[in-house]
Amino acid sequence: MKIASRIGGKCVRFRTAPFWAALSLGTWLAGAASGALAAQPVLLEHATIIDGTGRAPLADGALLIRDGRIVSVGAAGTVAAPGAKLVDLTGRTILPGLISDHSHTGLVKGTKNDSANYTRDNILAQLKQYERYGVLTVVSLGLNKSPLFDQLRQEQHAGRNPGADLFGVDQGIGAPDGVPPQGMFHLGPDQVYRPTSVAEAQAAVDRMADEGTDLVKIWVDDFRNGVPGAKGYPKIDPVIYRAVIERAHARGLRVAAHIHDLADAKALVTAGADIIAHGVRDQPVDTDFVMLMEQKGTWYIATLDLDEANYIFAEHPEWLDDPFLSAGLNPDLRAQFADPAWRAKILAAPLTAAAKKALALNARNLVTLYRAGIHIGFGTDSGASATRIPGFAEHRELKLMVSAGLTPMEALAVATGNAAALMHLDDRGILLPGRWADLMVVSGDPAADINAVDRIEQVWHRGARTEGPLVPR
Repeated sequence: MKIASRIGGKCVRFRTAPFWAALSLGTWLAGAASGALAAQPVLLEHATIIDGTGRAPLADGALLIRDGRIVSVGAAGTVAAPGAKLVDLTGRTILPGLISDHSHTGLVKGTKNDSANYTRDNILAQLKQYERYGVLTVVSLGLNKSPLFDQLRQEQHAGRNPGADLFGVDQGIGAPDGVPPQGMFHLGPDQVYRPTSVAEAQAAVDRMADEGTDLVKIWVDDFRNGVPGAKGYPKIDPVIYRAVIERAHARGLRVAAHIHDLADAKALVTAGADIIAHGVRDQPVDTDFVMLMEQKGTWYIATLDLDEANYIFAEHPEWLDDPFLSAGLNPDLRAQFADPAWRAKILAAPLTAAAKKALALNARNLVTLYRAGIHIGFGTDSGASATRIPGFAEHRELKLMVSAGLTPMEALAVATGNAAALMHLDDRGILLPGRWADLMVVSGDPAADINAVDRIEQVWHRGARTEGPLVPR
């Protein structure tokens, strides 16, 4: 399978070499600090290995970890591991930790969105929950507060706290009195910029760039969400978003754009947006859009779970008996899902019917773009609202991608190797020597049955086995 990477400042595609030939770190090991006392290496053996590229799994494989990194990958019995601790994983599958290119942190606590939720403790708790579900890298795509977000991002990069590694957009840019809606999300004035002029837009980009943001985010949507007769919100002026894109590129930053409609997606790609951060959900994508995406090299994140999460827990109260879901529920959210009145209200809401139509279109458009060779990333908008449950949402996304028409191996490659490539991360996402040993170990074979990804037995983050695991199904 072709994987995207950053070479010479451009996003290009390449084919990976066969990973099952036993591989060594070579020069990477030679560059290790002399005299350092290395931790005992660990050899995970007799597992099926899915490497994150989409290539066929390696049966009866072995993977050697030392100092947090992958040292070698190969057939069991061919990987030299003197002094290593041996872990027999017969009947299990090793795959890369999942990477979410579109999530949010610190917005929700219990069942409520509020600026007051943006605390160190809440964000770290959410990052630990992602980690327990095997989501080991999270891109928090806007509505963050500086300097806390910038501090936590650096701490997670350095591995100072348990939980997923953290990247993202500091604040982001929306329309005055528009999306993201103040009343819906109860945002603080320091969580989103709403410029009314080109100069203000440029200044907002400069502030985010100076804070060290990984990307710039713009919201171009009216939040009608396909609901007939919905009033909606004013959209950001194209003059403003074109100025944002131009300034971001001048500062060496890429731009992710929140959209709902095909017309907005086309306009933004034409203007130079680098990432379409939600799937097109108002109509089928057409040939013009596919060609435009291909010409520009734009990335696309479908976030299928976003619409499903609006209603799926009301439809399935029996899921409350599933330990895999329960592990991600706080008491308030569990009580909400168990409430018959809440479920009846959700199922009768006009948004539910609209969300089902949007999901069907989104799934169809994802497959069209994937088969056309467009760069596809992975994300769910988890953490943006209470029903988009960190970690659980990413597992639902994999199943929805397979239901849409991708094979399990294609979906897993999108959620690992592709997701890393979208963020220009060449130290994770694929199981290769020198990369971080960010791994999930599951029982069964997710290449044959995507539901096996829920049967998490072990999570290894930077070569260390984390607390847990979740209760397997």
